[in-house]
Amino acid sequence: MPGLTVVGSVAFDSVRTPFGERERMLGGSATHFSLAASFFTPVNLVGVVGDDFDPDYDELLQQRGIDTRGLERIAGGKTFFWRGHYDYDLNTAHTDTTELNVFANFDPQLGETAREAPVVFLANIQPQLQRRVRAQCTGARLAALDSMNLWIETERDELLRAIAEVDVVFMNDAELRMLTRQPNLLLAARDLIARGPRAVVAKLGEYGASLYTSEGFFSLPAYPLETVVDPTGAGDSFAGGFLGYLAGSGADASDEGELRRAMTYGSVLASFNVERFGCERVLELTREEIDERFEEFRRMTAIEALPAGEGSHA
Repeated sequence: MPGLTVVGSVAFDSVRTPFGERERMLGGSATHFSLAASFFTPVNLVGVVGDDFDPDYDELLQQRGIDTRGLERIAGGKTFFWRGHYDYDLNTAHTDTTELNVFANFDPQLGETAREAPVVFLANIQPQLQRRVRAQCTGARLAALDSMNLWIETERDELLRAIAEVDVVFMNDAELRMLTRQPNLLLAARDLIARGPRAVVAKLGEYGASLYTSEGFFSLPAYPLETVVDPTGAGDSFAGGFLGYLAGSGADASDEGELRRAMTYGSVLASFNVERFGCERVLELTREEIDERFEEFRRMTAIEALPAGEGSHA
């Protein structure tokens, strides 16, 4: 059976934007990723929470086809907590409070089902943990990771070793330039591809995302929205849609056409994520809505030949 394993944070988020705020809502990179990917394939979620994580959350995830047996629960511990806010520049998250709690000592141990999944996503955790998980996933035909500026600043060499062991890398544009010390995205992507990955995905926030492979380049704008409420988790929802589609279709990172479809599904899931706070919109989402927006996206980005005679001058 197709399937996917994700290893990363499960958290409570308190977020304030110009359009409202929420206290202690369900969040974390692995959570957002899992919910997005679950529309395409069964998901094995590996993470750690405290005993303040209500069993109702487990049930909520399980109802979406997410296997939570890999979600370790620490007695007497508290779940990872993040408090942040956004001003009108929604591309920039301002961190007010970070409490790692049980996540500080996270040492992921994967069960048999999680180890043998054909696709694995190493969410934004320490590079040495990413490598340790990758080594456990003996059944994976496709592995991907995400990272951030903290690990680039403090563990660059270890992060580059982790990148050499995966097929797809997700990072934002500034992180890619920072990591590779290259002045533009094309050179940065080429640098990473030379180290081992087959594809690099540059997340560009409100401007969309770009895909780089050894064969070529593909770019998508963000889906145009009238209402953007909370961008928290958009990048992980993008990765979930991208890898969830590839896991469900059985494709790998060598198929350029499937990678482009995966990019579009990732962008679709990210667009739904930002319409409400946290996981609220994705929890109400249907596959029919996803496919409808996918078709809208395809029409929006298509370049069609003009009828004969139009656009020419005598």
